[in-house]
Amino acid sequence: MIRWRDPRVPPAAVAGFGAAGLAAALADGASAAVAGAVAGVAAAAVAVVSLIMAVLRIADRREARAWRWLAGGAATWLAGAGVRPIADGTPFAVSFADLMVLAGTAMLAIGTGLCAVRPAYGRASLRDASDAYVSAASIFLVGWVTLLGPAYHDSGGPAVFAVTLASPVLCLAFACAVGPAVLPARRSAGPVGLAALGLLAALTATETAGALTRMTGDDPSPFGLWLAPVAFLLFAAVPWCRRTARAPDASDLGDDPGDDPGEDASVDAGAGSGPGAQAASSLIAAVPLILVLVATVALVLRLLGGGVAGPPAVPALVAASVVAVLVVRLFVMLADAGRMRRLMDLGERQLQDLAESTGDVVLLCDHAGVVREIGEGVEVTYGYRPEDMVGGSIFDYIHPEDVPGIQMALRAMSLADEQAEGGGTCMIGCRVRAADGTWRPTESVATRHSRGENLLLVTTRDVSGQEALRNQVAHLTFHDGVTGLPNRAYFEERTREVLARPGVSSVAVVFLDLDGFTAVNDSVGHASGDYLLGQAARRLRAAVRADDTLARWGGDEFAVLLEVAGDAQTAVDLAERLVRAVSAEPFRVADRDIAMTASVGVAFADEEVSSADLIRNADVAMARAKDIGGPRVEVFAAHMHADVVRRLELAADLQRALLEDQFAIEYQPMVDLATSRVTAVEALVRWWRDGAFVPPERFLGPAEDTGLIVPLGEWILRRACREVAAWRASSWDIGLSLNLSARQIMAPRFVETVESALAESGLPPSALTLEVIEEMLVEDAEETLTRLSELRELGVRLAIDDFGTGYASLALLRQLPVDMIKVDPSFVSGLGADETLTLLTRTIVRLGHDLGLIVVAEGIERPEQLDLLREMGCTRGQGFLVARPMDARGIDDLMPAGLHSAV
Repeated sequence: MIRWRDPRVPPAAVAGFGAAGLAAALADGASAAVAGAVAGVAAAAVAVVSLIMAVLRIADRREARAWRWLAGGAATWLAGAGVRPIADGTPFAVSFADLMVLAGTAMLAIGTGLCAVRPAYGRASLRDASDAYVSAASIFLVGWVTLLGPAYHDSGGPAVFAVTLASPVLCLAFACAVGPAVLPARRSAGPVGLAALGLLAALTATETAGALTRMTGDDPSPFGLWLAPVAFLLFAAVPWCRRTARAPDASDLGDDPGDDPGEDASVDAGAGSGPGAQAASSLIAAVPLILVLVATVALVLRLLGGGVAGPPAVPALVAASVVAVLVVRLFVMLADAGRMRRLMDLGERQLQDLAESTGDVVLLCDHAGVVREIGEGVEVTYGYRPEDMVGGSIFDYIHPEDVPGIQMALRAMSLADEQAEGGGTCMIGCRVRAADGTWRPTESVATRHSRGENLLLVTTRDVSGQEALRNQVAHLTFHDGVTGLPNRAYFEERTREVLARPGVSSVAVVFLDLDGFTAVNDSVGHASGDYLLGQAARRLRAAVRADDTLARWGGDEFAVLLEVAGDAQTAVDLAERLVRAVSAEPFRVADRDIAMTASVGVAFADEEVSSADLIRNADVAMARAKDIGGPRVEVFAAHMHADVVRRLELAADLQRALLEDQFAIEYQPMVDLATSRVTAVEALVRWWRDGAFVPPERFLGPAEDTGLIVPLGEWILRRACREVAAWRASSWDIGLSLNLSARQIMAPRFVETVESALAESGLPPSALTLEVIEEMLVEDAEETLTRLSELRELGVRLAIDDFGTGYASLALLRQLPVDMIKVDPSFVSGLGADETLTLLTRTIVRLGHDLGLIVVAEGIERPEQLDLLREMGCTRGQGFLVARPMDARGIDDLMPAGLHSAV
């Protein structure tokens, strides 16, 4: 700024600074000082208008506040500069115009400081204040040595000199005060803050140039005249050269209110990453020290060149104050460093205590593995005293096989330290020898020590417990908990591995199933059943070879993998040994002896078979042996698989037939042989699949195996009861006879099903006779007799079908209240042709009469058979000679014929 009291500038030339005044000044030959002053005021006016318009466009409240301070400061400075010509006529050394100029500069400084994105607080603010003072004092010293000191003698005395320099010194103080908050890249507001700081620097230079002009009386410097106008014009352009700030949104949360997101992102991102940004930040932080160095050099050169002009006390005091500030700053830094060191030591101790409290061992070692320090936890964990290990090498305690890998990891961390890249973190797993000589699995984490010194901080944890747990989990995953044998998953994986090797033709799989094991569980309980499985596993393990794999497949099934079977006979011999091992002697379970047999299947591998197919083939062969009846060994043949597929297809067709009502019932009459009267009918199921008749022997077996016999039997029971009940409603005293299978009797709620069918149809229980074969009374005898007794309590009659061919004893006839026995057709077919069969048939008929039972002869096909049965006193019979099976309509046609058969 140029003081208008310059005697060479006519006051009338600048009064009002209107167009007429400017023209008059130019007409009167105004100097360059007038033009520079007018240009400065005009530029300031442009800046004020530009800033006000920018404030109206900014949505961010904090940024708008900074712009308002900048606009207010420019306007205040403009007002002060505008009234200076008038104020210069006052008798005061400092006019109110000078105060307005200083106030405007202070407002500009406040606005500049508000442009900082993250103003510093606490210790950072003290650091910034010291940096500001050191910078301002250093710049003042340079100015004193080069300009201000020489001008002192022309100033007119100390008071005038001090008053004249008050304005530039205060401007310098304002600029240096906000510089630390704006210059560092981590807090910079970008172009806005830097432009405002530049404006303050320009005003400081202008004020300094004006003060020198007033003190020396020399012509104003063009640099001093035009610096402020140029700075104001550049600052006026800043709002229009940057992107308009948007309103803050959720993405700005965490920043100070009012931050411009666009600027913050660019500045902060650049400041926080990359070596260039770090170098720039370090250079800016070193600016105060650089200025001190420059001031020191200038002062020394001036002293060497003849001394410093002006009062020597001024530079001496300023230099002393700078030194004092730097000393205080150094003490503060040392105190902070000491405090940080104590905190680091405390943190290390706490970390070590925490690690040792969890059972970890903490040690310090160098990159060569030499132990420098080690925690006391090493004695608890590994049995070594810490003082015995310090100075030794960690490799003395590490398993030799693990040493090379750890040495390589330590060399890599050492190389990273030498290249100033930081060692990072290294995870180490190894085995450590304890004092008792055992090798303990450990997991360690090595990191570069925070205090440097090329040391590594290693935290070691004994993971023996975890390793044992992992081994136990792995064992449980692939082994059976009941027998201790490998389980199904292990057997399948092992089979895949063996078949992947060459020479698979010598591989075989043997499947074994314990016959009747379900009855053991039902009779003595599952716990005793598991105990029996354990005994069976021990016997089988003793029977197989050492290189064979024995596994429990599941339930009561076992599998053996013969990795080198040799010829086929070797595998068959092993299978027979397994059968003998199971059945050699009874198993002692629950204080009783239980005899067991086994069904075994054998399958051989070939070049094209997969592991799954090989196992399946052995399972199919075992199922075949079980169907035929054990104890037995079956070798897989291709037709077995075809039979299994057909049975599965038949089972699916059966289920669909049941849903689509493809079944029908035929009734075979049962007559009184003495009167030829039809007394009952036996319900027989028939299946018509796609119009073709399927014999019962082809589908009843699969239906029993798959469990479909239960819903099929219930359907037959309900349909037959309804139809027979309808015939009885027509005054025909006729009964119904039905065959039962083992699955039906053992099905849940079977007794309730029979009771429900009788209630729905209205058929009297005494009219229903349920037939069972003798084998069913032997297998699961206790449970079967219980169910049959419950049926008998309903009033239902019971009959033994195919009597004389099974294993029933007379004791069972005594336990079970049977109403009827049916002589097997194999006896009836030999009547009159085979004396032995005739005698046996006569014996069975006599036995039935003696027990008070109804005797029914089945399979009567020839007249002589009928005559002999009548002669024996057999009461009832059925067969093709008596009447063939017929549908319900045939039975209806039989009723009007006099309710008698053709016999």
